Amino acid sequence: MTNKKMERKLQARHITMIAIGGCIGTGLFMASGAVVSKAGSYGAVFTYGLIGVIIYFLMASIGELATFYPVSGSFGSYATRFIDPGLGFGIGWLYWILWILVSSVDIITLSKILHYWEFFRQFSTFYICMFFLVLLYILNVVSVKVFGEIEYWITIIKVLTVIVFLIVGAAIIFGITNNTDAGITTFIKNGEKTSTAGLLGLFGIFSTAAFSFGGTEIVAVTAGESPNPKETMPKAVKQVFWRILIFYIATMFIISSIVSADDSRLLDTNNVTASPFTIVFQNVGLGIAAVIMNIVILTSVLSAANSGLYVSSRQLFSLSLSNYGPKSFKKLNSNSIPTIALSFSVVFMILCFIFEKLNPKGYYMLLSMVGIVVMIIWMVSLISQIRLRKAIIRQGKKAEDVLPYTAKTGVVGSYIALISFGIIAILQLVSDYLTGGIVQMSYNLVCPVICLILYISFKLVTKRKFVKLEEMDIDPYSEK
Repeated sequence: MTNKKMERKLQARHITMIAIGGCIGTGLFMASGAVVSKAGSYGAVFTYGLIGVIIYFLMASIGELATFYPVSGSFGSYATRFIDPGLGFGIGWLYWILWILVSSVDIITLSKILHYWEFFRQFSTFYICMFFLVLLYILNVVSVKVFGEIEYWITIIKVLTVIVFLIVGAAIIFGITNNTDAGITTFIKNGEKTSTAGLLGLFGIFSTAAFSFGGTEIVAVTAGESPNPKETMPKAVKQVFWRILIFYIATMFIISSIVSADDSRLLDTNNVTASPFTIVFQNVGLGIAAVIMNIVILTSVLSAANSGLYVSSRQLFSLSLSNYGPKSFKKLNSNSIPTIALSFSVVFMILCFIFEKLNPKGYYMLLSMVGIVVMIIWMVSLISQIRLRKAIIRQGKKAEDVLPYTAKTGVVGSYIALISFGIIAILQLVSDYLTGGIVQMSYNLVCPVICLILYISFKLVTKRKFVKLEEMDIDPYSEK
């Protein structure tokens, strides 16, 4: 074990695919059907289009930060340098908690999916979770290049599945399969449900759409292991935005044009045979559609868990470098992997498995904790970029002279995204309170409260102050 710096072995294609793979998962394959069912065709297409634009503002902002300050475990580092060391401490640990939760939920979901096949029913979900966790640990401990390659090819499988779905859907719409119930007429008819969805229904759709894009921010974390982040980050931001936006909007259009919004199967997100992708494939006589989608969704959640384990270990590595965590977390093995940080993350994932096994509502509770945390992380990154721009002006310099890459949307796009995410987070809390009471809403607040406690504790112990614009470090990043 050494304390040498992390090697930069991720190529541009790895970074692009990691970001794309992060947000093409169960949210698209499963939850998209529920969105059409609740909001109708117009509401679904409009919502995903609008959220997609807001995500572009976010990605542009993150791209600007990632090229200026390309470090692993980025978000806590951004907050420390551009806002407040205390906030950086709290957000750094909150982002680690987020990916522990996400990875744990993904692996638990994977175990439930495997129970679709009779062979796997002889094993409990806990033992299946442990098996795949060990497998992912081995893959992550070998080499970051191996991690990048695995993510690259798994994402290709997911992308090809979406493309095949769009081709089959277009064929159905244009009458190649002689399905008279599909087409623009069905899309228009499904649009009638948009007007009857109600405000509460639309609130839930906005949050679902936003959370479906969760994972795109991973591109910033990979900056610390990219050989040339000044070139790869802007390229990844542009490619990810257009591909994801086209995939989501086109998917919503296809589903809304083929499947009735009143189809009760669209709301059954716990059943893989009810995936809108499966329903569309079944409409053209593909009897093995459920099996195909099960395999694809299986690879999706495995990919997401793999990404989560990667991010969580790099986050602990970053916290250690900032003296916000134990020094042992920054020790690297011969393959430039923070093995101790990786092992620490695995231990807490095992605790999540045990919690889910012992608590009947454990799975839902873990899942509920994720949503608001994602919004907080996004908003803090946007504030970091806005304050960086303000500091550049305050210190009498120009953004073009200081920043290797400047977001085309500037701070205007960042303000729009910041306000939008704030509204969506509040609406999510209101929606949960109205549908499940104070108990359901409280699940969303557990992690933010932990972050607040960490922030207050840090401020009381260290007495470190808020970063003033005129004192902010805006010198180019250099590796030590």
